Amino acid sequence: MTMNSVAGVIIEDRKIFIAKRVAKGDMGGRWEFPGGKVEDGETDEQALVREYEEEFRVRIRVGAYIGGAEFERHGNRHAARAYEAVLLGRDFVVSEHTAWRWAHIEEIDALIQQNTFVPSDALLAPFIKARLQFY
Repeated sequence: MTMNSVAGVIIEDRKIFIAKRVAKGDMGGRWEFPGGKVEDGETDEQALVREYEEEFRVRIRVGAYIGGAEFERHGNRHAARAYEAVLLGRDFVVSEHTAWRWAHIEEIDALIQQNTFVPSDALLAPFIKARLQFY
């Protein structure tokens, strides 16, 4: 059985919204494209809307599919999929992260090289880089 997760990629002025996870668990303290697990009975879009509401208390509109990757972690199959998203508000309440910022793709590449970006999200970076040509 494959465990599915989604990332909501918000791009403004060729910068991408990223957030730093709270320092707990094996991915704690790393940067990521916000999102999370798709719960049973949820669509990818519903999961992204729920995750942004839970993690930032902000609404988003989910747009086009960007790309996805499959990988294995702790002996389990996982699939990560990225979608474009648009913020519908600017008043963030950060609860599951210690920081957030807007980053150029080159900055994200550097975080990946420094091993300070969530590995599953790093697999999505090439698709996001390709999408940036439309911005």
